[in-house]
Amino acid sequence: MIDNLYGLFMSIKITDVLDIVIVAFLLYKMFGFIKETRAQQLFRGVLLIVGIFLLSELLNLSLLNWLLTRLITVGLIAVVILFQPEIRRGLEQIGRRGILSRQFRDIGKEEIYATVHKIVDAVDDFSSTRTGALMAIERETMLNDIIESGVIVDAEMSVRLLGNLFYEGSPLHDGAVIIRGVRVHAASCVLPLTSRSSIGKNLGTRHRAGVGLSEVSDAFVIIVSEETGAISVAHNGTLRRFLDLKTLEKMLLDIYIPAGEDTDLLSRIFKGGVFGGKKEA
Repeated sequence: MIDNLYGLFMSIKITDVLDIVIVAFLLYKMFGFIKETRAQQLFRGVLLIVGIFLLSELLNLSLLNWLLTRLITVGLIAVVILFQPEIRRGLEQIGRRGILSRQFRDIGKEEIYATVHKIVDAVDDFSSTRTGALMAIERETMLNDIIESGVIVDAEMSVRLLGNLFYEGSPLHDGAVIIRGVRVHAASCVLPLTSRSSIGKNLGTRHRAGVGLSEVSDAFVIIVSEETGAISVAHNGTLRRFLDLKTLEKMLLDIYIPAGEDTDLLSRIFKGGVFGGKKEA
C-alpha cells in the first residue's frame, strides 16, 4: 500500500502539478464570476440537467438520454444568446486583468486629484439642486460607439462645464456625458438599457442606462437622481445607491489610481478633501 502510494507520488511531474493548479484557478474564477451575475441560477439548472443526463446513461434510459442530448445541444446556443453581455464582460475582464487603463497612464497625480475634486463638486451641486445627471468615465473598454450617438465636446473638465451640460435648458442635457481621461469628451450620448428587473422597478431610465453600460463595458458610471438627488454608481453590472460624497471620492480615486499608490496626497492637496477646500469652477 505504502509502496503504491510512493510510486504514485514519484510519478507526478511538475507539469502535472502546474496543470492542476491552472485548472483549479480557472474553475475558481469561473465560479466567482458566475456568482456575481444572473447566470448563477442558470448554472444550477445546467448542473441538474447534466446530473440527470449522466444518470440516464448509467441506468440506460434511452429515451430520456436522447431528449437530454438534444436539449443540451440547443441549450448551449441559447445560453450564448441570452447571456451575451455577461460572456462579453467576463472576457473583457480577463483581457484587462492587471492592466492600468491606458486612459490614465500618462496623467499626473495632481491632475487626477484635481479632476476627482471637480467631479465630486459637480455631483454635490447636482445632488443639492436635484439636477439629473449621468456621467460615464471611460476606462479600458473604448466607448466610441456610445460617443458616436452624442456630440463631441473634448473640453477641459470644470464644475461649470458639467453644470451647463446638465442644465435643464441645455440642448445637451438629455443623455450621458462621457469622460475620457481628465477631459469631458462627449455629451448627450445614448446608453444601452439593462434588461434586468432586479435593480428595482422604481428606478427610471437614467439608472437603467447606467447599469446597462456597466454590463457591456468596464466604464464607471455616476448617476444623480432628478427626483431625490440621491447619488448612485454603476460598475461591473452592479448598482450602488445612496452614496455620500466621501465614498464617491474614494471610489473615483480607486478608478484613476492603480492599487498600492499613495492616495493620501489628496488631503494635502485639497487641505482635507472635497469638504475642506474651495470649489473650483
